[in-house]
Amino acid sequence: MRLTLQRHGESQGTAAKAVEVELAWPVPGTLALTYVVTGDVAALKLPVAAAGGRTDELWKHTCLEAFVGGADEEVYYEFNLAPSSQWAAYGFSGYREGMAPLKPFDDPGVSVEATADRLVQRATLDLSDLPGLRPDAHWRLALTAVIEQRDGLKSYWALAHPAGRPDFHHADGFSQILTPAERA
Repeated sequence: MRLTLQRHGESQGTAAKAVEVELAWPVPGTLALTYVVTGDVAALKLPVAAAGGRTDELWKHTCLEAFVGGADEEVYYEFNLAPSSQWAAYGFSGYREGMAPLKPFDDPGVSVEATADRLVQRATLDLSDLPGLRPDAHWRLALTAVIEQRDGLKSYWALAHPAGRPDFHHADGFSQILTPAERA
């Protein structure tokens, strides 16, 4: 399934022209994400490649993200995936409440390929043991991106944006419903 993210109206950066995400389920409970950012890749501020590992505050710079929650639950999970190959995974008990790192959580294996006009980033999330994500129920999905340019300007991308400033945690952003059949 390929989904297109929308640029937030308050975004200042213009180097990224489009962001799409391809979803796949290689095995039940495992979500494979392929983000494709098109535009002037040389103008983007990309973090230096690093050993994959858990790192906080990745969202302050170029970071591709996924938020997943059960359809009838306030609980949701945030996954930050940086082009450096660093990542973070958090659980929330409600809207911006009860944030806690997911431990243990398997390294999603972030990989990146870049050309002059295209950045492709892949990662795989094992969601099979997360409370509130029942395999027989619908899930809510929000896909987002923060794209920083070398000049410091940023653009904010999401499947859907709530009114006002960019807010990737807002319920209105969880606009994609994934059925058990789609995840099989």
